[in-house]
Amino acid sequence: MNDFEPQTQPQTEPVKPKEVPPSGPQADEPRKAVTEMIQQFGQTSIPSSGESNIYCLSIIGQIEGHVQLPPQNKTTKYEHLIPQLVAAEQNPNVEGVLVILNTVGGDVEAGLAIAEMIASMSKPTVSLVLGGGHSIGVPIAVATDYSFIAETATMTIHPVRLTGLVIGVAESFEYLEKMQDRVVNFVVRNSKVEEKKFRELMLKVGELSRDVGTNVVGTKAVEYGLIDEVGGLGAAMRELQKRIEANRSQTQSMEQVIQ
Repeated sequence: MNDFEPQTQPQTEPVKPKEVPPSGPQADEPRKAVTEMIQQFGQTSIPSSGESNIYCLSIIGQIEGHVQLPPQNKTTKYEHLIPQLVAAEQNPNVEGVLVILNTVGGDVEAGLAIAEMIASMSKPTVSLVLGGGHSIGVPIAVATDYSFIAETATMTIHPVRLTGLVIGVAESFEYLEKMQDRVVNFVVRNSKVEEKKFRELMLKVGELSRDVGTNVVGTKAVEYGLIDEVGGLGAAMRELQKRIEANRSQTQSMEQVIQ
């Protein structure tokens, strides 16, 4: 090699800066999301159904009324449910509502408010009682267009009770009787049970160890006329879809007549 020839230097690739993993609040966000998912649902991810024309309303635990219950109680707050029902009624993408119950009952007026809201909806509604639909859960279960109960689910029917201070005068008992009549009339109006039979179940003695009333299991609830059919989630979804299709056809026919 000639000493005067220029020597070429070997080309080196530019050193890429090392990627620094995100730190601070951005790094904690995915971890928080997974943690919240585990706390809420017991798993790291939940199945996504995409856009659905059915709104699912769950009523679980104790139905909370005007008095806030202790934090260890699982509760359904009526002030949360009522805006949801209004939104479902107004949303054109929602064509039906599925109400799932596993409740021990709760506040009478709050339960009746929820039941009246469901009964007055213009869209098809179907209820499914899983586990239990006790006490004031009975009017909510029968408020829908069609109702299902699991074979192993139960419904406790008992008289209205008061907690706290009760004034020992005749008017207190008259008030209780009027409130009880409101519950009875709603159930009889929205189901196939006879009033005489429902009051008989409500005032039955000797079946409940610490109360007056009756514990009605799945098939018996259908036999008495409280619930329409014994079935589970699949049957409830099929019935609701069938009613949605019928309602859709009826709406289209009315629109054609108007045009």
